[in-house]
Amino acid sequence: MAASGAHDPACDVAHGDTEQPATARTLIAVFASPVARYLLTYGRDLGFRPVLVEPDADRARSVQDSFDIVAGVPRLDEDTDVVVTDHHRAELGEVLRDALAGPARWIGVMGNPRHPGPHVGALAELGVAPDDIARVHRPVGLNIGSRTPPEIAVATLAGLLADRNGRTGGFDFLSAW
Repeated sequence: MAASGAHDPACDVAHGDTEQPATARTLIAVFASPVARYLLTYGRDLGFRPVLVEPDADRARSVQDSFDIVAGVPRLDEDTDVVVTDHHRAELGEVLRDALAGPARWIGVMGNPRHPGPHVGALAELGVAPDDIARVHRPVGLNIGSRTPPEIAVATLAGLLADRNGRTGGFDFLSAW
């Protein structure tokens, strides 16, 4: 905390007096869904390059936005976060297998943690190693009681930012300093 009258760089950020640094971060939302739309929109505001992976051409056409839309998982790097927004899709295993083949920084599947994750069986059927299956996070995001697509997107992005910044998330600010 800055002493009274001392310059605090955090205040510059809060007042918009600093430029957002250029970033090569990519956020991939897998499968067109209301959550994916908010996730990519808000992610763009946070400095991510938003990409939607949608193998179904009809569903891809239903997205009315300026995201990059691709049919399959693009080349991933260490600055890429992948979030699967629909765990009921038949393509779940193949898309996750392809994502796990790259060095993505983070891969997760949305879903209720009280139910078994269908991605585990789908990946095992495809011969994906247990250590790779364990790289898939579920649930995703911070536990803020999200109920609507925009809330789920905010919780997910907050979780990604906390993870990327080495934080647990929540209101325990003093331990971070």
